[in-house]
Amino acid sequence: MSYWMEEPPERDAKLVEKTLKRGKAGITQLQVIVEIACASCPNHLMAVRQAYCSLFDCSLEEAITSKVSSSLQKLLLGLVSSYRYDRELVDLNVAKSEAAKLHEAIEKKQLDRDEVMWILSTRNFFQLRATFKHYKQNYQVPIYQAIMSSGSDDLGSLLRVVILCIDAPEKHFAEVIRASLSGHRTDVHSLARAILARVEIDMMKIKEEYFNMNKVSLDDAVVRKTSGGYKDFLMTLIGARI
Repeated sequence: MSYWMEEPPERDAKLVEKTLKRGKAGITQLQVIVEIACASCPNHLMAVRQAYCSLFDCSLEEAITSKVSSSLQKLLLGLVSSYRYDRELVDLNVAKSEAAKLHEAIEKKQLDRDEVMWILSTRNFFQLRATFKHYKQNYQVPIYQAIMSSGSDDLGSLLRVVILCIDAPEKHFAEVIRASLSGHRTDVHSLARAILARVEIDMMKIKEEYFNMNKVSLDDAVVRKTSGGYKDFLMTLIGARI
């Protein structure tokens, strides 16, 4: 449990290294990188990059290039190399235009186009949320659903994670928690990672989303699927009564 008591940048840098050391990491593992790049503030991403260099004598970009399949490299490199403006600045004309560009790419199944990667990896989060809002208004479907309906390849799956982490992180992390609690054996590492990452950000929203998804409270789910000191640790983090 001491691993989770480290400073957030060092903890996340080690999580990334653990993910990349898996070799052919799948979407479930690579989403850790997306979470750090898209569900955290830009300053945290910069701190993780610095911590990664200090801990592993290698830049995060170099590690991704050497250990991630070429089909996903461009997206991940764009996300971790970005330094986004962290204040609310939205151009509604740009949002409308770029919603149309994303729709065209999705309809033509050209999700690896440079323009799409550029939009998702450089626009500030407020601008992207406005773009996603225009997408839903104009095309009657959330963009994350449109991406999956156009094909379920690895790039499409990872793009869905990118969009959820930017637009509705509470939904993404509720899904991560649900997946970690499903099945016979609880994925204790994914469960703790998701909860600890959001405990001071949007845990109440995640608990609401989890209940909407599963019709059971997160408190009850954690009680049923964990035990001992680990259970008490998680229950304290999510603000439940022990």
